Amino acid sequence: MSEDIEATREDGDAVTRALVENHRQFLAFVERRVGNRATAEEILQSAFVKSLEKGDTLPEPEGAVTWFYRLLRNALVDHHRHQQVEARALAREAREAEEPAEDPELKQTVCACVGTLLPTLKPEYAELVRQVDLEERAVPDVAREVGISPNNAGVRLHRARQALKKQLERSCGSCAAHGCLDCSCKARS
Repeated sequence: MSEDIEATREDGDAVTRALVENHRQFLAFVERRVGNRATAEEILQSAFVKSLEKGDTLPEPEGAVTWFYRLLRNALVDHHRHQQVEARALAREAREAEEPAEDPELKQTVCACVGTLLPTLKPEYAELVRQVDLEERAVPDVAREVGISPNNAGVRLHRARQALKKQLERSCGSCAAHGCLDCSCKARS
């Protein structure tokens, strides 16, 4: 029985030697197909790990190189599939980024409602909401102009939005509290 174990170990060592001796050829084979040395090294490294995980199921030393090329081809197919999936996802993201993020008519309606209630807020709150939310300016830019820190501006903007929300709920009733944007109420300041 120990002779069988010794023979298996020697075969495994011979397979490992055959794979290591062909490392450069394997790398060149993969690099030609992916066009990038770093990616090729990554794919080759993963294939070596898979071969080690196979352990005692590795082929005879004579067929190890052929078997490993087949393993590399499968790894390349997986790599290209993954790239295609990633490319489709990026294309989808790009299309979504090009689509308008908001409905201009809806924004005009909301802005009109908010615009009539801004004067009911503290002047510094009203100005911050107008510049950040309605004019879509960055908080740090507005903070710099007003002469306060961006953190202070963030806190002030939060308080301003809360005050505006209360005014909207008072003015528009339950439709504002529940987020109804098809509000036909008239401001009751």
